[in-house]
Amino acid sequence: MATVLDIKLKKANKIYHEGELVQGVILLHSKSEFQHQGITLTMEGAVNLQLSAKSVGLFEAFYNSIKPIQLLHYSVEVSKPGRLPAGRTEMPFELPLKPKGNKTLFETYHGVFVNVQYTVKCEVKRSVLSKDLSKTCEFIVEYKNQSEKSIVKQVPFTITPESLQNVRERNLPKFLVRGKMDSVNCCVTKPLTGEIIVENCAAPIKSIELQLVRVETCGCAEGYAKDATEIQNIQIAEGDVCRGLTIPIFMIFPRLFTCPTLATSNFKVEFEVNVVIVLQDDHLITENFPIKLYRF
Repeated sequence: MATVLDIKLKKANKIYHEGELVQGVILLHSKSEFQHQGITLTMEGAVNLQLSAKSVGLFEAFYNSIKPIQLLHYSVEVSKPGRLPAGRTEMPFELPLKPKGNKTLFETYHGVFVNVQYTVKCEVKRSVLSKDLSKTCEFIVEYKNQSEKSIVKQVPFTITPESLQNVRERNLPKFLVRGKMDSVNCCVTKPLTGEIIVENCAAPIKSIELQLVRVETCGCAEGYAKDATEIQNIQIAEGDVCRGLTIPIFMIFPRLFTCPTLATSNFKVEFEVNVVIVLQDDHLITENFPIKLYRF
């Protein structure tokens, strides 16, 4: 067995808040004694921005603002060059979770065009003939819960053929759908709730779906590239539903793929929910709700 390097964080859930200490141990397993040229530990936090294929080449200015934004960077020497004994070696470490300069630590978020990621990386330098050892471990940064809750903003809605926008065909079947979103200001750890009632619909319904969409904006003063992509789609009703029946709306926000709504000078991360009614002939009736996510 070759030498194995691993990083174990003290917290099993790997969730940390600004100002806390990121503690853990570096583990080295080796069958025999081995020599190294120094062991370093690096903690990094960065926002990686990427342009979608349709935006590349549109704005030359983007290439200045599209560089990764470094939020934090610490590098420490764990051990000077020397020898390590055979068997298991543990090296404890702790690093403060503090931003670089006047930067803000954003929540961990894995998107398509915006990525906020925090990692701890250990590197064991070895002689010219041996390969260096390297191990990276991701940890999650969350905002501390805000003391004040967001204002509940209930949104009632009515969907009729007349209320639809962006409709190419006008020979739509007659329908009337009512409902409400309990609040479009949501806590990221609590479900989105509401109800929908199909009062009448001349065409048979195939299914009713709830779609969560991320809207990511990257750019600078010269221009912005805005892209909407689906995070998840859940079916809340199947088949030609009973008319006048109250159908509950219930969606849990997935971790890592959602975060509190974020707006900075270089990028924005926003979220929307679509209520989609699929008719038997595959026509789609969609109602869009921009939502704001908070952590409280």
